[in-house]
Amino acid sequence: MKNISLYGLSPKELQDVLNLEKNYQGKQVFEWLIKGEDDFDKMTTLSVKERERLKSIIPSALSSKVIESQTDESGATKIAIQLHDKALIEAVLLTDREGRKTACLSSQVGCAMGCEFCRTATMGLIRNLEAFEIIEQFVHLMKIDSPITHIVFMGMGEPLHNLDNVVKAIQFLNNPKAFNIGMRRITISTSGLVPGLIRLIEKDLAVKLAVSLVTADNDKRNIVMPINNAYPLEQLKETLVKYQKRVNKRFTLEYVMLKDFNLEKEDAKKLAKFSENLDVVINLIPYNPAAELDWQTPSTIEIDNFTAELTRLRVNFTRRYSRGRSINGACGQLATKQRGSF
Repeated sequence: MKNISLYGLSPKELQDVLNLEKNYQGKQVFEWLIKGEDDFDKMTTLSVKERERLKSIIPSALSSKVIESQTDESGATKIAIQLHDKALIEAVLLTDREGRKTACLSSQVGCAMGCEFCRTATMGLIRNLEAFEIIEQFVHLMKIDSPITHIVFMGMGEPLHNLDNVVKAIQFLNNPKAFNIGMRRITISTSGLVPGLIRLIEKDLAVKLAVSLVTADNDKRNIVMPINNAYPLEQLKETLVKYQKRVNKRFTLEYVMLKDFNLEKEDAKKLAKFSENLDVVINLIPYNPAAELDWQTPSTIEIDNFTAELTRLRVNFTRRYSRGRSINGACGQLATKQRGSF
C-alpha cells in the first residue's frame, strides 16, 4: 500500500481499504482527510492503537508531495508536486482582488496538444493523471491557504484528453460531504478537442467552459494550435453551438494576444464573426513569456488598438491581467523537467 492515495474514496471504501473494524471509523478518516490532514498521528478521534496500525500499513494518506513552492507579489503561489512515480506536475493558487482563492489544477503530466505558445507543450505528453492525483493538488493548495472557493482546470494538460479522471475528481470535489465546491465554480478549459466536447455534452456537467481560441483564422490557428488541423474552426463552432443549446449558459473564449500575429483589424473582424450566435465573453490574455519560446507580449498600443476595434464591432470582451507571471505560474507558463530522484 506504499503508493496508494486515500483521496477520492468514500467512507465505506476507506473502511474496506484500511480494514477498519467499525463503520464510523471510515467516516472519521474521511472527515480528517477533507480537513487536509494526511498524518494519522493527528487523527485524534481514532484510538492510538488504530493510528499506529494505519501508519504501519500506509505511511501517508497522500501519494504525492510538494517539493517546491514559489509566491509572487500578486499573492499567486505555484507548487511543484512529485507524484508516486517521480513524475512532476505544477499547480497554482490564485487570489483575486476580493480575496477569493482559486485552485488552478493540472490534468496531465505534460500535454499532447502541441500549442506553440505554451510551455507545457514543450514536454509532450508523459501520462494522464489519476483522479486522486488531481484531488491531491487541491489538498496541497488548501494547506497553503483556504478556503478555496473556485477551481479551474487550466494547468498542465488538456482536460478533455483525460475526461474520465477529470470528471471523477470534479464529482468528489463537488460532493457536499467532501470539499463542496459548487459546479458553477469549476471551469474546464480546452484547446478545442471536439470529441472531448461532445463527451462533455453527454455527461451534462454544470461546470463552466473556457475554450482556448487564440485566433479565429484557420491558417493562423493551424500554425499555433495543431489541433485545428484535425478540428478546424467551423467544426469547433458547430460543436460549441450544440454545447450551448444543451447547457444554456455563457462560456468563455480565451484569446492569448501574441505580438505581431493575431491583433490586426482583420483578426478582430474574424473573432467577431466566430462569436456570432454564441453567448460568450472573450477573455483577452497578454502572452506570458517563456524562455523556451520565441513569442513576445504585445505592446500596450497594439492591445489598445485591437480592443478599440472589438469595441467598435460590439464584441463582448474582458482584459485579463496575469497573476503569477514572475514565477512562471501564469497562463501557458507551467512546465516541469522530469527527473528520476530528488
